[in-house]
Amino acid sequence: MQTVKKITMAGLAVWGLLTTLSVAQAHHSFSASYDLEKKAEIKGKLVQMNFRNPHSSVMVIAPDAKGVEQRWGIEWGGSTALERQGLTRDSFKIGDEVIVVGQPSRDEGDHRLRMQSIRRTSDNFGWGQKGESFD
Repeated sequence: MQTVKKITMAGLAVWGLLTTLSVAQAHHSFSASYDLEKKAEIKGKLVQMNFRNPHSSVMVIAPDAKGVEQRWGIEWGGSTALERQGLTRDSFKIGDEVIVVGQPSRDEGDHRLRMQSIRRTSDNFGWGQKGESFD
């Protein structure tokens, strides 16, 4: 009876570990949403910044490939990781003109990017140009 109980407990422990790992991997599976082989650059006005965990994000009004103004959603790292790299919720302000480079959504109709870098044009302040990353 004790052997069966130990085997059952060991099996449950392995199952729990595998479940946790698969959920963590699924959460960070950027390749499902973004084309990691491509880069896109947009230049526009910052209209929203969400500095939080588990992912920060910014919204930028910028033209698409056809020149039509769009609201772009850009996924970024969590605020804790970004703070360790010297950013705060006040590093960028609504209205800042920015250039964002990122990996585009797999769906071209979605105006979304996965942040690789952001730079404010007025003073060249930015993130992602000196090896900063949220991976």
